[in-house]
Amino acid sequence: MRVKAVVAYDGSAYYGFQSQTTTPKTVSGALARAAARLGIHTPLVGSGRTDRGVHATGQVVHFDLPAHWHDDLPRLRAMFNRLLKPHIQIKHIAAVRENFHARYDARRRIYRYLVKKSLPTPFEMPYCHYFPKADIPNMKTTLSFFEGTHDFVFFHKKGSDPGSTIRTIYRTDVERFGNYTILYLEADGFLRSQVRMIVAATLAVLEGKLTTEQIEEQLAAEARHSVLLAPANGLYLARVLY
Repeated sequence: MRVKAVVAYDGSAYYGFQSQTTTPKTVSGALARAAARLGIHTPLVGSGRTDRGVHATGQVVHFDLPAHWHDDLPRLRAMFNRLLKPHIQIKHIAAVRENFHARYDARRRIYRYLVKKSLPTPFEMPYCHYFPKADIPNMKTTLSFFEGTHDFVFFHKKGSDPGSTIRTIYRTDVERFGNYTILYLEADGFLRSQVRMIVAATLAVLEGKLTTEQIEEQLAAEARHSVLLAPANGLYLARVLY
């Protein structure tokens, strides 16, 4: 039986989601080790990778269960969480069709980026980016330039072959939540470090280091004006839609 699990994790405790040969400290590595202790030895496939330090509230993985777990998914979730705490939590586990694929069946992905205008406490530092010039109207205006279908060839980190670099961003938004400002991006998919580059460019406009005209030129692949990445600690994979 194939299941889909929705996973939350504290990315500051890991070197990214994807398993690596150089370190066991990855989210998928921790999930695989917990699964093995529960008698599950099939691959755990995620909806996508997140960089070192990036968090998730709605990562999705699929895997196949041996027969002894088919009728007890609530207990399976509880056992996983006992083995994964305190930095990873399985929020939901549900049976899905046998050919469901966490990555290839995903239709949209939503990311949030969390900034704080006042100096974060030491307990907040791993989970938000300090940005004193946060201004919601200007952030909204700048982010809106990225909406629509574009070739994001100048807005992704090289090092892997993504196939096409064309992506559609359906929605951007900025909201205040208590003492925090949250940037939202929803798209059919994101390239490697694309969200962090978009956020970095947006913040650079507010700092006067970049213009919206330069963003338009970079979106049109006419010139590359910004290659900066926003810090990983503010980024959250919030939801994957199927």
